[in-house]
Amino acid sequence: MSDSAIAERQPSDKEIRLVIAASSAGTIFEWYDFFIYGTLAGLIGAAFFPSGNETLQLLLVWAGFAIGFGFRPLGAILFGFLGDRLGRKYTFLVTVTLMGVATAGVGMIPSAASIGIAAPIIVIGFRILQGLALGGEYGGAAIYVAEHAPPEKRGFYTSFIQASVVGGFVLSIAVVLACRAVIPPDDFAAWGWRVPFLLSIVLLGISLWMRLKLSESPVFQAMKEAGETAGNPFVESFTYPGNKKRIFVALFGVTGVLTTIWYTAFFSGLSFLRGPMRVDEELVEYILFFAGLIAMSFYLVVGKWSDRIGRKKPIIVGAALTLVFLFPIFWGMGALANPGLSAAAERAQVVVSGSQCSTDPFAELFDREQSDCGKLLETLTASGVRYDVEEAEVLSLRAGETPIAIQPEWMDDGIARRDGIQAALTGAGFDFTPSRPGPARIAGILALLLCLGALSALTYGSVAALLSEMFPPRIRYSSMSIPYHIGAGYLGGFLPLIAGIIVARTGDVYAGLWYTWVVVAFGLVVAWWGLPDGPPRDFGEDTAAV
Repeated sequence: MSDSAIAERQPSDKEIRLVIAASSAGTIFEWYDFFIYGTLAGLIGAAFFPSGNETLQLLLVWAGFAIGFGFRPLGAILFGFLGDRLGRKYTFLVTVTLMGVATAGVGMIPSAASIGIAAPIIVIGFRILQGLALGGEYGGAAIYVAEHAPPEKRGFYTSFIQASVVGGFVLSIAVVLACRAVIPPDDFAAWGWRVPFLLSIVLLGISLWMRLKLSESPVFQAMKEAGETAGNPFVESFTYPGNKKRIFVALFGVTGVLTTIWYTAFFSGLSFLRGPMRVDEELVEYILFFAGLIAMSFYLVVGKWSDRIGRKKPIIVGAALTLVFLFPIFWGMGALANPGLSAAAERAQVVVSGSQCSTDPFAELFDREQSDCGKLLETLTASGVRYDVEEAEVLSLRAGETPIAIQPEWMDDGIARRDGIQAALTGAGFDFTPSRPGPARIAGILALLLCLGALSALTYGSVAALLSEMFPPRIRYSSMSIPYHIGAGYLGGFLPLIAGIIVARTGDVYAGLWYTWVVVAFGLVVAWWGLPDGPPRDFGEDTAAV
């Protein structure tokens, strides 16, 4: 495939603007479809995964979230094959259609109260379809824009795709806030939460209308006419010279870093404030909405910056800064979000004494017996209360020097246990009413979330350009999609579930951050070793670089 053949097909500025707009809009809508599930995690848990155990209910929701991510690599293989064989345009038309239909389907499923176990099974089925669709979406949109963009602007143009991922999250929150504004709270909890899912049909129509206006990428057109398309893109992705190393670096040094930082910044931030910090749910959504909206611009800045200095430096800087500031940022948010809870924990340290003092968050699900001490720990964790554990023969609970009488009925009734413990701790100075921080503290939380957004942008803003440049055009769709979606699907998609289990087992609301820290630390080493230094360059100019 000659450079002159590609040059003859270079689009005009007007066509490039349409390419960016249509690809970005489709990406926003598709990620909206995927993220609306996480945004409404609490209500989805009540509808489809009801349980008297709050921790288990939330973990089941995040397990459903993770299942969707778990199928992204399979979608990457399937749609990567089609994208390299049949073309970029029509492949991601299929993915966006599949995503829209699956998301609307979630909004139509009867609750578990109506159809029992069939409800969560159907939800998981739709999450699998969403995961398959998303596995083909990102690679298609990123490559499509990258193959239309002039090399000197590739980082900037493709950064709109990265910003669009955040845009999907922002849109999901905006729609939820709009629905809350017009639907009474009780009605929203009962049925109104379904409206954002059903809205995906409208978004699907808009996305298809815009993407049908697009033509095939000039790179793929030239390859097809030259007869240079791959026979089996999946196999060639692992047999092409040097590609195994490139896939390893893309998986751990690029995707592993960006995806854990991204989900920690937005989803962990969301669940941290709404959960253990007990900040008013609607206020949290407003804070995350503005944080995401502002942070979208960071990705564009980083993408443009990478066109001058190369793709490696922003990723290295962002990963290193994350290792330094991740815990302090969340400590700061905790202090600002609910200082009374933190102060009460300092004044009256909660201590649980007993034997077999460890939690089993899935005990109820698998019909295992949770120890009495484990039940207390689970309730304290769900209440956002830090605690220490002491080994003892007799089970006891105290706040500071004040003993708390453990009632027999607490061991058989999770709601009674929660209400009883919270009432006792309220008498010791704890406050379990929803927190509504003042303007100064809200501004502080917003600033810290923007710091997380900046760290995410540094590691994510230039990635579409980087991955497109790392792999040969004939197998580009498959080669970049496979490591990206394995990393995003497993390292990132399972983050809320793994972090939640760590918190449930330790009782430390910050302990789940260690998962992010370890993944980023390993990824930093891989990126330092494997990513090319210097200015950006197309694949083929220096294939030994990665």
